[in-house]
Amino acid sequence: QVQLVESGGGLVQPGGSLRLSCSVSGTRFSITDMGWYRQAPGKQRELVATITSERHANYANSVKGRFTVSRDNAKNTMWLEMNNLKPEDTAVYYCNAFPNEKWGQGTQVTVSS
Repeated sequence: QVQLVESGGGLVQPGGSLRLSCSVSGTRFSITDMGWYRQAPGKQRELVATITSERHANYANSVKGRFTVSRDNAKNTMWLEMNNLKPEDTAVYYCNAFPNEKWGQGTQVTVSS
């Protein structure tokens, strides 16, 4: 059974940075394409970044140039480096595989002054 554990969220001022982590177990992480999602209050969950098993990354237009996704297959871990954060980035952030597995608890990111 795949387990996904997100961490690293918090409260940050506009323009600040955070680094989220996603620890994955129960699957062959090294051959699994992964993604970061977020869900803001009252909105649908959206995909913000993807990274293939070969480390090819893609980003939603709303985060392109500010967010960077990376992974370490030896550590079964994926990260999301978020810079120049904006209030509209406030959401619960989740990681998941493709196809999606059972969702983890997510990690809250709040951007506010």
